[in-house]
Amino acid sequence: MTKLYNYFTQELPVVCAGCFTFAAMRLLMAGRGMNETTKGKKILIVDDEPDILDFLRYNLQKEGYTVVTASDGRMALTVAQQERPHLILLDIMMPELDGVETCRMLRLKKEFKEVPIAFLTARDEDFTQITALDAGGDDYITKPVRPRILTSRINALLRRSLIAADLQEEQLRFGDLVIDKQKFLAFKGGTTVELPRKEFQILWLLAGRPGRVFTREEIFEKIWGNEVIVGNRTIDVHIRKLRENLGEDYIKTMKGIGYKFEF
Repeated sequence: MTKLYNYFTQELPVVCAGCFTFAAMRLLMAGRGMNETTKGKKILIVDDEPDILDFLRYNLQKEGYTVVTASDGRMALTVAQQERPHLILLDIMMPELDGVETCRMLRLKKEFKEVPIAFLTARDEDFTQITALDAGGDDYITKPVRPRILTSRINALLRRSLIAADLQEEQLRFGDLVIDKQKFLAFKGGTTVELPRKEFQILWLLAGRPGRVFTREEIFEKIWGNEVIVGNRTIDVHIRKLRENLGEDYIKTMKGIGYKFEF
């Protein structure tokens, strides 16, 4: 319990260590309840620490989620196939099969290609983050994490997945910004914005998964393909021009990793 207390101590008021119990922790974390984002949604939590599983399960159930768990990567593959969760929360450092490899294996299955996957880990190096995102992760949440921040990130991922599910449509709308795939045009505040093909393709890629970080390597591969060699600054130039045309608010730079679209 001391380990669990230390893990989440940033979220909890200071209390007597000898008096701290799981029941007391529940009282301290008393809740916010179900909303339309969480209603009917199932989350798979994968972590090899039983105390952390119990804590996360309690807080997410309190938010209205249905929660299933697994204690390692191999078990996660089985549980995911049986339960078909709407979102998967993966620890990276686990026995049997680590979180990164588990994510790669899930992404190979058609039914999990679009399911949001978030990594939850104490490792905060750029290399680890890039590896996790390259494996198919949608978000990277560093421990220790405050439960309210965790549920907020999960809610955001689920909202974004609804947008991704609508990508069969020919338009994406974000307030007064409309992106029309068929016409290869963007409309900002009613004004037509003509974009070169590559800039439009980058915009469509990023806007199609709001909040998801795309590494430079992913963008190169999806827009130019493996057979084309372009300069290291090519993406930077296209992003700068997109910002000049659409404003600075939409495309965010993730230093040392890549870019994401925010709305």
